[in-house]
Formats: sequence, C-alpha cells, structure tokens
Amino acid sequence: MGHFENVVKVGISEMNVVKAPWKIRTTGLGSCVGLVIYDDVNKLAGLAHIMLPDSSLSNKEPLNCAKYADTAVTELIRLLKNYGGNIMFFKAKIAGGAEMFPHRPSSKIMRIGPRNVEAVKQHLLSSNIPIVSEDVGGKNGRTIEFDTNSFILTIRTVNLGVKQI
Repeated sequence: MGHFENVVKVGISEMNVVKAPWKIRTTGLGSCVGLVIYDDVNKLAGLAHIMLPDSSLSNKEPLNCAKYADTAVTELIRLLKNYGGNIMFFKAKIAGGAEMFPHRPSSKIMRIGPRNVEAVKQHLLSSNIPIVSEDVGGKNGRTIEFDTNSFILTIRTVNLGVKQI
C-alpha cells in the first residue's frame, strides 16, 4: 500500500490555502518567489508562486493576481482571512528570487529575481506582516514545502541540498 501524503501543490502564478495537518508545496522557483503567509494560532497557511514584481506589467484581462507581488500579497491575505485566519497572527517566510542568468549583461529590467524579492518584502511590510525567515537570491532553483503542524519551510535547492527555515 502506498504512503498517502497530505500535500497541496501550487503551480507557477497560482496560490492556495491549507489547514493543518496539510502541507503546501511549489516547485520550479527560479527567479519566482514562493511566499508563505501563515497563522500559527489557527494553524493555516497560504502559498503564492509569484512570477513578476508588479501587476502594472500586465496587459491581460482578467488579471491573474497570483502572478504579481503587489496583487498576490493582498489576495493571499484575503484568502487566509476567509479561511478563518487572523491578520494579527500572520507571519511570512519567503524563498526564491534567484538570478538564473547571472552571466548575461545585467540591466535592471532583467534582474527579475531580486526585483521580485524586493516587491514581496515591500508589500508585506506595508501590510504589517513580519518576515520570520527567508532563503532568497543565488543562482539555483528551489522547491519549497510548508508544514502547517510545525510551521517549518523545507527548501530543496538544486545542487545545494535541503534546509529548513
């Protein structure tokens, strides 16, 4: 009999919310940022796989709010509240934001990873949500998984192994 694991998977430019005992995971974080906002009192967490820093870059309707840092933070907070979360208890962990092509001539517009990290941090700060820990930057892709029982974010980084924050 196979081992069943309670894990919800979040794709690129997607978000979701889970309650304990569920875990939530995303793969393929290169320049993208994985944002986890969690409520350790009510034992729930949301994860957004953010691709770009600012929704003003979009020319599509309807807007995919999970794709952009500015709209993803706001929407994830709203979803967590809908699931019974209390913003007074919200905390964040972030991972990703790598520079996947560091050897190319670097213009500001091409530095998507660092710009994503900065945008996520800015929107969390303006929402009064503290960042408890982070694993950002570098040149390698990541997979992350958040456990709503332990509140540990496990990060698997290509060529660098596994760590927990």
